Amino acid sequence: MNRLTRSPLLWPLLALAALLLFNLVVNPGFFAVRIQDGHLFGSLVDVLKNAAPTLLIAIGMTLVIASRGIDLSVGAVVAIAGAIACNSLVSAPDPTSAGAAVVAISTALGVALLLGAWNGLLVSVLGIQPIIATLVLMTAGRGIAMLITDGQIITVDNDTYGWLGGGYLFGIPAQVVVAGLILLAVALLTRRTALGMLLEAVGINPEAARLAGVRSRSIVWTVYVFAALAAAVAGLMISAQVTAADANRAGLFIELDAILAVVIGGTSLAGGRYSLTGTVVGALILQTLTTTVYTVGIPPDMTTLFKALVVIVVFLLQAPRLRAVLARRRRPAPPPLPSGGLPEEAAAVLTGGPVLADDEHTPAPTAGGTTGSGRGALR
Repeated sequence: MNRLTRSPLLWPLLALAALLLFNLVVNPGFFAVRIQDGHLFGSLVDVLKNAAPTLLIAIGMTLVIASRGIDLSVGAVVAIAGAIACNSLVSAPDPTSAGAAVVAISTALGVALLLGAWNGLLVSVLGIQPIIATLVLMTAGRGIAMLITDGQIITVDNDTYGWLGGGYLFGIPAQVVVAGLILLAVALLTRRTALGMLLEAVGINPEAARLAGVRSRSIVWTVYVFAALAAAVAGLMISAQVTAADANRAGLFIELDAILAVVIGGTSLAGGRYSLTGTVVGALILQTLTTTVYTVGIPPDMTTLFKALVVIVVFLLQAPRLRAVLARRRRPAPPPLPSGGLPEEAAAVLTGGPVLADDEHTPAPTAGGTTGSGRGALR
């Protein structure tokens, strides 16, 4: 029980449970899940489906933050990936064919790998601060997406491509399946191999890790490439869901939601230890918050304010000082002293007087073999 109360996931899990219960009170059918045409439907399924793109980006952001970095360009990568894929589809000889969808998806993912390699080059090789290095692509990337789409919203009609946003696999939404498989692969790769330990070592002390023989530059470069790849997959999901590429709004501020999900889950921005489970909980909290706003009827303009208030409360409950204060208040008071007061030995130590031997009730001998004031003690 004590281990549970000290877990950094305690308050995020309680916050998620409180949000779910609140939605259940407002909407008694919130937990209802039904099967229609072999597919799962329900509010909980919608929460998982809509949280999948943010979760994907947050997974990549978790690894980047664990390496003592940050990636502000993932939102721009989302816009670029959707723009490239949709532009490739409308330019294909047969825009509705499965082959055109495969080419469009492959092209978008390939460009994302190059963008991630660019970020990794700036951070790991050139030594530029991560927030500055990724800010370059954050500002320029959305302009690149606007150039690709010529400032227009490109609509597509391709069933294979649309499956990423609205399809199902074994009755489960495709977005949930893809995000779950990527999460499982990352968890196995980082927790069942030495990669996770090396990543934490680089995040805690990059110089010490380098001196210990860890190829810190390669690890940092790799996590930025993976973060861009995860953002591209999320961008394909978002554009496939609406069957269009909107370079101006696609992925707007999604990098902030990803960072919030990572931090809510207990991963420190200082680098080092990280929690993929906490990232999943953080992404679900943010999406459940959005669903709650729509359920209650709060105006969309107030969504960010409502989200900020709840996030601040969760952060305060996670703060070490506040948790220490709460722990001291829950701690039982020490038992009272015996009626006789302090023992003779303890009183002698506090007052500076001689310690009386138990058997003779005389001053105990000092180091020099004498008693009393200790004039014969070693000087």
